[in-house]
Amino acid sequence: MWIHEPPLNTVFRRRENDGEPVNDRRLRARISMGEVVRIAPGSFAVRTDWDRLTPMAQHAQRVWEAAVRARSQLHASHWAAAALHGIDMIGTWPTRIDTCVELASGGRSSGTFRRHGRRLSDIGTMPWQGHAVTTPLQTAVDLMASSRFLEGVVAADQALWAKRSEGALVAASDLRDLAGSVKGRGSARAVRAAEFATGLSDSVRESHSRVLISVMGFPEPELQARFMLSDGRDAFTDFFWQEHRHIGEFDGAGKYRDPALLRDRSSEEVLLEEKDREDDLRRQVDAFSRWRLPALRSPRLLFDILRDAGLPPPSPGRGDR
Repeated sequence: MWIHEPPLNTVFRRRENDGEPVNDRRLRARISMGEVVRIAPGSFAVRTDWDRLTPMAQHAQRVWEAAVRARSQLHASHWAAAALHGIDMIGTWPTRIDTCVELASGGRSSGTFRRHGRRLSDIGTMPWQGHAVTTPLQTAVDLMASSRFLEGVVAADQALWAKRSEGALVAASDLRDLAGSVKGRGSARAVRAAEFATGLSDSVRESHSRVLISVMGFPEPELQARFMLSDGRDAFTDFFWQEHRHIGEFDGAGKYRDPALLRDRSSEEVLLEEKDREDDLRRQVDAFSRWRLPALRSPRLLFDILRDAGLPPPSPGRGDR
């Protein structure tokens, strides 16, 4: 298992550059002009480079900066470890760096670190840059045990994601086993998330959608159902309710903006391709629902989208997950 390299190659650190290019007078001038941003104590980056990073990548860079400055060994965990492993999350990434400390050490959280008292011998870690980081398996279960059901499922789905370029970070059986071994507060949350998790959600928003669909009591959909388009290409849908011949898809803005997803195509070309794909799929089913981020932030919108497109509303008493 490998750790992602720091997202930025050009970070200015006072302690390493001996005044160049981190010269106080020059730095203050560049900050005042908005060219440079402080990303951690003593560490700065060009704003345009920094703004191109995802929130997860920004947090990963901050973890690397904390490791550079640390005077003793760190045990990165929780959100910090998630960023290093590429386990994406929803919500706002924390400003502090999560670390584990020996239970009897009496360490407290500070402005930089959010410390979690643990028996270090009881948790799975791996070496990293002279420090340690919890393994992907330990990281996912820690997040599952310490988060709400939604965030726990997102973490688990990301760890299990089958289409990750280097393969899934963890095996489903290992995830369930470790979740089942959690003691005390958080044990039920970990088990519940592990039971619901899947390696078929291709994004955090697909996981988010799946949780809401379940919580609202709609029928369980099939994930990544395969259809053949009229030109012979395969199309895999986010959600499919076979009994109702109903396709559902989350429409993220990234496919129209992210250069990696555009693959040298214009946003207009991608939009037209997506429209043609949807029209082709609509001819093969009875209903097609599409939603964007506002429907996840206001679940009633998602409920209305699915119900109005003909998906049977939940029966009374359902949706108690």
